[in-house]
Amino acid sequence: MSSLVCMAAILAGGLAVAAGAGEPPAEESAILARISAPRFPDTDFPITNFGAVADGDASAAIARAIAACTQAGGGRVVVPAGRWRTGGIRLASNVNLHVADGATLVFDPDPKRYLPLVTTHWEGMECRNYAALIYATGETNVAVTGGGTLDGSATWDTWWAWCNKADKAKKLPVRQKADRDKLVEMVAAGTPPDQRVFGDGHFLRPNFIQPYRCNNVLIEGITLVNSPMWEVHPVLCTNVTVRKVTAKTLGPNNDGCNPESCRDVLIEDCLFETGDDCIAIKSGRNDDGRRIGVPSENIVIRRCNFKDGHGGVTLGSEISGGVRNVFVSDCRMDSPELDRAFRFKSNAVRGGVLENVRIRDVQIGQVGKEVLCVEFDYEEGPKGEHHPVLRGVTIERVTAEQSGQAIAIRPIPHSTVEDIVIRDCTFRGATAAPDLRGGDVRLIGVTIERAK
Repeated sequence: MSSLVCMAAILAGGLAVAAGAGEPPAEESAILARISAPRFPDTDFPITNFGAVADGDASAAIARAIAACTQAGGGRVVVPAGRWRTGGIRLASNVNLHVADGATLVFDPDPKRYLPLVTTHWEGMECRNYAALIYATGETNVAVTGGGTLDGSATWDTWWAWCNKADKAKKLPVRQKADRDKLVEMVAAGTPPDQRVFGDGHFLRPNFIQPYRCNNVLIEGITLVNSPMWEVHPVLCTNVTVRKVTAKTLGPNNDGCNPESCRDVLIEDCLFETGDDCIAIKSGRNDDGRRIGVPSENIVIRRCNFKDGHGGVTLGSEISGGVRNVFVSDCRMDSPELDRAFRFKSNAVRGGVLENVRIRDVQIGQVGKEVLCVEFDYEEGPKGEHHPVLRGVTIERVTAEQSGQAIAIRPIPHSTVEDIVIRDCTFRGATAAPDLRGGDVRLIGVTIERAK
């Protein structure tokens, strides 16, 4: 056992100065000091005052309540206990959509309910498409809160039938692929974003909640189920708090929380049980990410619980604009259906600089594949000119009880993997030896115990 650890350390090379446990790094504390959830006037606008009837279509009433709230200078638009149906919801500045305890807000799966088209990002590419089920653009002080449930009504008979996996999962026709490929081609060709028009007659699924170019965003307390695609997807936002959210939706591409090209983000005390990555930090795909050129930065993830998913905390794969200053602490991960705990993924088409990541004090029961995985061979792998960079990663005081593999580092030619320090960690029950194919990866005080 000790020989395995020592051999890995020798192969990785180098030494590092140990850092002890204690207070968060000063850089993390400075980020937290800047992030503050928006506050709203203490005025409620119950949707029942605007004509909503339980089990009826509340769309018009919700829109009227939001308009009245805005005109009054802000407050809470309250969805009371009961079951309410709706189409798309457009949030406005100074409006807190509050879904109360015992309330279920059910979104109509008819795509036409999410028109007219809006400017959005779909898998990291800018286009005109269906609005997210809850959408805001260019607003300040917006929130979705409360102890209620938001049901996206996605099933294999509705939204999920569009995805590329539909033919394999349910023997349905592939619908999304042609549109997805067309959007990728448009990005590569430099087609202006306002000419990349999809929506009605096309098959690019909307996200669930998407604040777009907004400041001061709060998503708190709600439970999300049956999402069409990505669940909480802030894009180009600043000062975002996602707190005490339960994302429990296992459909295809059902990522839990995907901040894209956002600055100053706090994700805390959440539960993720998802059909894709639980948290995936992104910054645009391919030439669009480089054109917009806004990294995701200053992101704190703490006290979250991760169950099913492809990755617990993922950076990528739509990461062409880069990511920096990510802090993960005091989290719990445990599920045989959670593939990986920490996942860094890119390739030579997406590229991106991923830097200054610190992960500490995370307890892992079981993951199906790797605890730490660097996948620069993801999808297109080395077939491109934009070589990804990963540098300045520290992982310390992480324990895992069972995994397929403790560590897998898969760089590609001309990529950079440097200054990766794994310190004071214990990985038990690994069914395969570490896979260290290259890069500057240092193991200090690390124990890896193979499964018996």
